Amino acid sequence: MIRLHSVSKRYPGGQSALSDVSFDVSRGQFVILTGASGAGKTTLLRLLYREELPSSGQVLVAGRNVGALPARKVPFLRRNIGVVFQNFRLIDRKTVFENIAYLPRLLGHDGARQKRLAVEALRRVGLAHRLQAFPWQLSGGEQQRVAIARALINDPELLLADEPTGNLDPDLARQIVLLLLDCQRRGTTVVMATHDRELIRRIGQRVLTLDRGRLAQDETLPPGDLPASGVAPEVAPE
Repeated sequence: MIRLHSVSKRYPGGQSALSDVSFDVSRGQFVILTGASGAGKTTLLRLLYREELPSSGQVLVAGRNVGALPARKVPFLRRNIGVVFQNFRLIDRKTVFENIAYLPRLLGHDGARQKRLAVEALRRVGLAHRLQAFPWQLSGGEQQRVAIARALINDPELLLADEPTGNLDPDLARQIVLLLLDCQRRGTTVVMATHDRELIRRIGQRVLTLDRGRLAQDETLPPGDLPASGVAPEVAPE
């Protein structure tokens, strides 16, 4: 699903964010990307959904050389990639429905189809009853679940989550990770960036550790206690 071959990323002025990084991720894997602040985690995720271009090396996603894609084909790449950001990136003046129905609307689906997809995505994260709420009316955990629903609305092959639990307390962080694990059980490839070592231990998956832009370690941890705990309960729409 993902292949990086000798990937480096340098910014103007000579700052190096990634240096000679190589690894493969199979379809359907759950992979944790970790490392200290500034290790290159966010840069690597941005390369995967073509927010950034590599300075050298190859980034392949689902067989496509992302760096070589012409600009007109980038939207097609991103249709199959869901992205969850630490700061949610929800628009306060728009309802939950308006926030997550953007992609179906962009793809030309009619209003009924947009609502059906939105309700289905929100039901997966337990928030189908909050379709008409505004982000500012939601808790931090609810906002992150809406962000996950937005990332899932087109049933992507790949889900990228950049520190999705960084602003949440441990109980809410556990709920978010359970949702991501549920996505992986349904067949989605998941790459989650986090620096929370205790959370990593509890998840117990493959872990890629970055150190100052280099891949320092690639290990698979023994199963943790979260995968067997189930997922957040579904909530029927009101």
